[in-house]
Amino acid sequence: MLEHMPPRLHLIIATREEPKLPIARLRARDQVTELRIADLRFTRSEAEHFLNKAMGLSLSPADVALLADRTEGWIAGLQLAGLALRGHSDTEHVLRTFTGSHRFVLDYLVEDVLSKLSPSVQAFLLLTCILDRLSGPICDAVLGTAATPSQQMLHELERANLFLLPLDDERRWYRYHHLFGELLRQLLYQGHPHGVDPASIPELHKRASAWYEANGFEIDALQHAAAAQDVDLATRLIEGNGMPLHFRGGTGPVLQWLESQPADVLAGRPSLLVIHASAMLMVGRMNGVEPKLRAAEAALEGMPTDAANRRDLLGHIASIRATLAVSRHEADTIIDQSRLALELLHPNNLPVRTATTWTLGYAHHLKGDRAAAREAYGAAIAISEAIGHRIVLLMATIGLGNMQEADNQLDLATATYRRVLELAGDPPVPAACEAHHGLARISYERNDLAAALHHGELSLHLARQLENTDRFVASELFLARVKLALGDLAGASALIDGAELFVRRHGFSLLQPDIAAAQIQVLLRRGDLPAAAKLSVAYELPLSCAQVQLAQGEAGAAYETLEAWRRQAEASGWADERLRAMTLQALALSRLGEREQAEQQVAEALALAEPAGFIRLFLEEGKPMAQLLHDVTRRGTSSSASYANKLLSAWETDQLELHKHRHRQTNDSHLASGQLVLIELLSERELNVLRLIAEGLSNQAICERLYLALSTVKGYNQTIFAKLQVERRTEAVARARELGLLD
Repeated sequence: MLEHMPPRLHLIIATREEPKLPIARLRARDQVTELRIADLRFTRSEAEHFLNKAMGLSLSPADVALLADRTEGWIAGLQLAGLALRGHSDTEHVLRTFTGSHRFVLDYLVEDVLSKLSPSVQAFLLLTCILDRLSGPICDAVLGTAATPSQQMLHELERANLFLLPLDDERRWYRYHHLFGELLRQLLYQGHPHGVDPASIPELHKRASAWYEANGFEIDALQHAAAAQDVDLATRLIEGNGMPLHFRGGTGPVLQWLESQPADVLAGRPSLLVIHASAMLMVGRMNGVEPKLRAAEAALEGMPTDAANRRDLLGHIASIRATLAVSRHEADTIIDQSRLALELLHPNNLPVRTATTWTLGYAHHLKGDRAAAREAYGAAIAISEAIGHRIVLLMATIGLGNMQEADNQLDLATATYRRVLELAGDPPVPAACEAHHGLARISYERNDLAAALHHGELSLHLARQLENTDRFVASELFLARVKLALGDLAGASALIDGAELFVRRHGFSLLQPDIAAAQIQVLLRRGDLPAAAKLSVAYELPLSCAQVQLAQGEAGAAYETLEAWRRQAEASGWADERLRAMTLQALALSRLGEREQAEQQVAEALALAEPAGFIRLFLEEGKPMAQLLHDVTRRGTSSSASYANKLLSAWETDQLELHKHRHRQTNDSHLASGQLVLIELLSERELNVLRLIAEGLSNQAICERLYLALSTVKGYNQTIFAKLQVERRTEAVARARELGLLD
């Protein structure tokens, strides 16, 4: 009939199952129009019209969106939800409990769907419902033996339209409709005749765990081991045969399982206590780390002193303490604990030994031995890449970027910091704040203040997620510097004052000199030279001291101060400090009337600065530096004259912008006021997704929380990013906080 139909005849077939017709051939000939699940599924607007108009309810857009997402647009599901809501005063309770176990849903699916299936199909559905994702091989592993191969069964279920949704175009992976999956799990645990004895359910999870582990899905394997309540299996998976799971990106699931265990379970397993401390450290929860380490030491007291495992765990504890000291910038403690760790750790424990190499690199960095720091960071990067130690790779790469930045290799440092952001994941680990901070500094030096502000705010957002550290203070000091460049003296002062108060209250003395240096810049702008001089001497800040001396008209003293600091910088290989000293020395020579020497000095500084693109370094010194640059360009003999011209152009633009800023109303400048305008409002559902992103939930976790498909969540992400004019999750959260959307 299909082959010989006259042109004016159309055949319409309505069926729940896919008809046994050559659909693929008809599709290829463009002779068939198909309306499938995606076409029949209600959109939100259709769901709102159906629930509120057709069913006479008065649901808010947020409630409608929740039901539409939970039912995945299934029209019968929406009707069942509407029936459950009719005459019920507690709408929130109904919405919260409307799952596959709701009696309306349960009765409908059991009577209209499940009871009409053969016992073998019912058994397949019940035994595989423990899986979040289904494929032929994993279903075969869970079932053990079955009359019909699982891949064939999945294809038949899809053709029969039995609430099975494909997750890829190749039809390799599937999942059950949320409500249908919840129903199946309830029936399984209640002992449905075609299922198994509920006491046998843990065995199903163990089979799933074994398959996932054998196929490289360690996190899925852990989740099924946890569902099976098999502590030994979960422990083995977490320990990871020498490479703990949280070192390979599984920090969230590892922490979730560890924190679900009774205290007595962990007390008898010191290795888990150490891993718990290490995982907490990775996500910035510093306050709980030391108690876990002490509990592990107490548990180890009962072990033989010569046990290799005991020594190795004690070495891991020392390595974690060295990392804690990194957050407090305590170089001597880092070195002592790192050396102890290397002494105790087993030679084959490369993951922890590599982490210890990184902490030693940071200690060398603190002590000013940049060559040793570079060597340690390089070694840590090489080994962590080889063994897949993601977090150490990230931290050592941050260190490498710091060294490149200090060597004035700003292009290399930019690429390195962007590599860190790739390693940081989405949502990123809080330690990624250092990469944003580095990009902010580089953007500032190159006079891209908008990018500097952008990365500075992202750095501050991530740094605030770290407990018991001063990293957000460093971000606030940087933002104060940007505000000064924008002419916002009051805003800069407020940030610096807040940072100083925090540092004094919490004893983070290492940052006090940085705070003093920022305060000196504010005092110089205000003309309070005595206070600025007092601070520069009290904290032994050579560059700040020279700036104050220049402002006081003591050019000779400034030159001597800078000459001593420059010699020290050259001897130590500190390229950044040497360049800054040279720039200020040129000003000192100019004040002393040594015009030719001043021009030669600034020309040398320009030759060093041009390859990296330094601009703010010169602009910050104001009109005296502009005059000196003008002299260099006027002579026209210097090879740096063209770069001096570029700097003069930037200086003129900067002065114009500052002039405009002083005459602009506060509410007309989003940079000065910190207020942004949202071009297109976010919907209630988009706000819900945004809040969950801000909580740090992954896309998959948001799917489970809101009963959404993964593709739907990704679609919301793109819409949110477009409306907020950002490209990443962290940027979206930072922008939303600026707009007050997350208050």
